[in-house]
Amino acid sequence: MLLVTLMNGWAFLVCAGLGFLVSLTSIPLIQRLSARWVAEGNETRFHHTHKTPVCRLGGIALAAAFVVIVLVIFFWFPVNEERTHARLLIVCTSLAMFLVGLLDDLRPLGAKKKLLAQILIAMVVCYGGVRIETFKNPFTAEIYQLGYWGYVATVVWLVALTNMINLIDGIDGLAAGIGLMMMGLLAYVGSGGGLFFPILVAAGMVGALLGFLRYNFPPAKIYLGDGGAYFIGFLIAILTLVNSQKGTILAALIAPLFALALPILDVSIAILRRGLKGLPIFRADRKHLHHRLQETGLSRTRTVLVLYGFSAVCLLMAFGVFWSQGRWVPILFGFLCLLLILSARSFNFSRDWFAVGRVLENSLELRKETHYALALSRWLEMEAERTDDFDSLWEDFAFAIKKMGFTGVSLHTSEMTRYWKSDASVSTDLRLRHELNLADGVTLEFTADGRQMSERLFAHLSELAAEAWLKTFSRWRASAEPGIPVLATS
Repeated sequence: MLLVTLMNGWAFLVCAGLGFLVSLTSIPLIQRLSARWVAEGNETRFHHTHKTPVCRLGGIALAAAFVVIVLVIFFWFPVNEERTHARLLIVCTSLAMFLVGLLDDLRPLGAKKKLLAQILIAMVVCYGGVRIETFKNPFTAEIYQLGYWGYVATVVWLVALTNMINLIDGIDGLAAGIGLMMMGLLAYVGSGGGLFFPILVAAGMVGALLGFLRYNFPPAKIYLGDGGAYFIGFLIAILTLVNSQKGTILAALIAPLFALALPILDVSIAILRRGLKGLPIFRADRKHLHHRLQETGLSRTRTVLVLYGFSAVCLLMAFGVFWSQGRWVPILFGFLCLLLILSARSFNFSRDWFAVGRVLENSLELRKETHYALALSRWLEMEAERTDDFDSLWEDFAFAIKKMGFTGVSLHTSEMTRYWKSDASVSTDLRLRHELNLADGVTLEFTADGRQMSERLFAHLSELAAEAWLKTFSRWRASAEPGIPVLATS
């Protein structure tokens, strides 16, 4: 018994060490090979706050570490054909999910195509034999058979966790840090069922994420990208399902939910917020919890550390759920709710979180204005390929701005300044400036009449308009014929 324990310990350390080395050494190579693509593709991302281009292909390093770890496990711990099938199912579907995200990083696929691909991969997992089949009540020990609902629950679980990690990946080090904590939890949970493969994979990913954080912690030199975020999220989801099949299902599934309390809260609020505004659910914005913390004056590093601290407390509660086999769930859930309330009050989030009623009242008007603004944005992008000169492009933008209800807009760069104003006699008491991620330091300043537009609607529409200009200008510049200047001076 002692010999087996020592072998498992060495295997754990070897896999963690391999993951760390592969991730740490492959990232500089990825950065060098992708340097040109990074410079060309970074400018169209309106919601990124980095002023210099940052590589979004960090998921390749994690996938490479995963492949090396898996090969070592296959050769080190050979198993029978049935277990080999289960291992291959985990490996192939995880890499398939990574590939979906990687393709989106290289060339945007669109939310619908990505969601369809995620559902198909989740269905492969179901029919491969890894799914939620039963539910055990921790208080009565009664077991319920889920039947066909188990397939639905499994697909929802896999797709939800996959996207959850991606949606919180908006600040340096956050998603990777939470993924690191989750892999540590899964390694511990898997040890209770004697599952070598999930334990060693989780251990290897602990090392890989540590190596990745060397370059991803603020200020980040590389991002997870959709490929890395999808890969980590899906791997967490499928390893959780494998662990649940060998232990108390409630404890193995509920424990990760406690550990993921922060992303669950953030994503839930984001979905509600975007739904009320009429925006697509997967559309990025600057209203996540980490953005709100930075607005209070915290730096990127302090923001991430605060969120790490909150996640660490949630992780301890997750261990409590597993240790108690689910019996402490009501007590720990109450403590979690208390922690959320206290945290919201500490950072003055309470007013925003509990203002759902006020937002709901204005939702219909906001959704209508949002759909109209998005339609104008799409028209602008199409016009970009039909326009030969910058003056015409600016006139099209001014037309769209006027239709949205603004009274004026000004464009400032290091080389030029452009203005548009609807009428000199119109009030311009609402004013907001947006900085764009363009090499020549472009800023857009919008004005509106406070009697005709609310401050909340003005802030929302100005963000959509700024993003529309960034995409339109980038598309026009990419399609401009050689020899045509990309900016005219005046």
